[in-house]
Amino acid sequence: PRPILDRNGRIVAVLASQPDNPNYRAAADAAFAAMRRAGDAARFPAEMKKHRRGLFAAVNVGLSYGKGQSTPGWLDGKDYRELAEEMLANIGIQRMAGFADAAFAIWAPRLHVYYKECDRKLRTRHPLLRRPFVGSVYFCAAFNFGRNVWTFKYRDVLNLAFGWCAIQALGRYDATLGGHLVLWDLELVVEFPHGALILLPSATVAHSNVPVREGEERVSFTQFSAGGIFRYVDNGFQTVAE
Repeated sequence: PRPILDRNGRIVAVLASQPDNPNYRAAADAAFAAMRRAGDAARFPAEMKKHRRGLFAAVNVGLSYGKGQSTPGWLDGKDYRELAEEMLANIGIQRMAGFADAAFAIWAPRLHVYYKECDRKLRTRHPLLRRPFVGSVYFCAAFNFGRNVWTFKYRDVLNLAFGWCAIQALGRYDATLGGHLVLWDLELVVEFPHGALILLPSATVAHSNVPVREGEERVSFTQFSAGGIFRYVDNGFQTVAE
């Protein structure tokens, strides 16, 4: 693992790598196989494969808040509910989500506690709400499907501004020749191999990916939390206007 520091020595992002453990590698392989199989079976329409983040189909699942909602609610993947639940139930994906949570807790313990406390307060008030993964504090997950998933330059401006998202890459590709993560504001280009984890403040740092080579494959799995949920809780379970 390698932390990225600002000029004051504060950790702003982490190239968290992955556990040196064959069981974790097997979990990553299983997660990739599940996403590849599900993505092929889904037959996503063309309009789902063109959006501000890139040219691939993305299925989001978890807690969301915004667009007129009075309280946080479950984002279920719309027409792809079964696919979303299948991904959440996959043991390999659960293992990867748990590793991301553990790395988050190690590298940003106070921030992790803030996420955890927000979740505790939210679900005390709304006990029927749930997180995508029992073993992770993140409120939402995104599964990015395709044979060559790479993103345009963008910021996730609706995520918690000072929060970290967890990005995990999956696929069969040479990470020295493609699939890199570009952190524009930090002027870094980072190798991003299959199974690896990167933690970064996606709302404030512009980021994108380099495509993998012809004949190679890459998908990705991310966890994040909407800033609106934290505002809702910190405002005493009400909107800013209220």
